[in-house]
Amino acid sequence: MAIGKRLKKAREGIDRQKLYPLAEAIKLVKERATSKFDETIEVSLNLGVDPRHADQMVRGVVMLPNGTGRTVRVGVFARGAKADEAKAAGADVVGAEDLVEKVQGGTIEFDRCIATPDMMPLVGRLGKVLGPRGMMPNPKIGTVTMDVAGAVAAAKGGSVEFRVEKAGIVQAGVGKASFSEEKLVENVKALADAVSKAKPTGAKGTYIQRVAVSSTMGPGVKVEPGTIIG
Repeated sequence: MAIGKRLKKAREGIDRQKLYPLAEAIKLVKERATSKFDETIEVSLNLGVDPRHADQMVRGVVMLPNGTGRTVRVGVFARGAKADEAKAAGADVVGAEDLVEKVQGGTIEFDRCIATPDMMPLVGRLGKVLGPRGMMPNPKIGTVTMDVAGAVAAAKGGSVEFRVEKAGIVQAGVGKASFSEEKLVENVKALADAVSKAKPTGAKGTYIQRVAVSSTMGPGVKVEPGTIIG
């Protein structure tokens, strides 16, 4: 497949077969993030799991120490005092039946979704809409909670949800190209630590098998897995 001049130039100086230490890989990716917008730095972790088996599912949430650099719109399903609490905490969209109707109609004005437990019978109807987008509230990752203010603050402050895809890969944005190398390294290590702690009981053999970092428009750089932990 032919690749564009820009990507070809960006790939210069990167050994496609080499595994780079994390800090060096981040430096290479940052240097090549030359778009007019502030590119997102992304990490891909190939895990030794088969997510088709329930005991090998990997998911969780991590608070990145330096935030994500992106503005996250937060939607909250709540009533009464909890709805007021969500608004006061800075939620972008708050509602109950009215918000369910809006989402069912195809209008989704949020990137992250939080619900109080009493709202879940209503929100459950949105499974077909929110599920495929990875937005369904879940108590395991703190998005079904009575502490709506805390959950809104976490979502706004840099918490990242991760979930293993069918091929055994976890992908997540860990900041922006404008971040310092040190901040990006810290964020990658925080994500890797959270993924390691979420290791399922059914996982056998090497858990984190391959790692790569890239920017939105740039080439991927392979990372030595041992350098992302700790």
